[in-house]
Amino acid sequence: MDVEHFVSDETEKNGYPFSDAVRVDNIVFLSGVLGSGEDGNLVEGGIVPEAHQAFKNIEGTLEKFNLGFDDIFKCLVMIDDISQWGLFNSVYTQYFKKPYPARSAFGADGLALNASFELECIARIPD
Repeated sequence: MDVEHFVSDETEKNGYPFSDAVRVDNIVFLSGVLGSGEDGNLVEGGIVPEAHQAFKNIEGTLEKFNLGFDDIFKCLVMIDDISQWGLFNSVYTQYFKKPYPARSAFGADGLALNASFELECIARIPD
């Protein structure tokens, strides 16, 4: 089994105790991603700007493995206020196209940095 860890400069600088992603053979597991900027703070304005920033962060991690959103096959969404689900989906569908990845979601209180949501993704490196 071939394993590779990726830790971004931002993760290292902020002293977070995790890897941004871990590749195991041809599968890439992305850690939970928030809508935080390079300074480690959440972008302002609520779930929509946070979501756009989170997808920008995901894109940066995927690029380290020469991947894109089409390579993601599974997502897990943890959302602080389930009534904001429609707003989150309005951003989600700007980055993912049909056929969409498999996805699970649940309401969660007390996310890191008081975030509106956290998103985990799993991607496949094509043969």
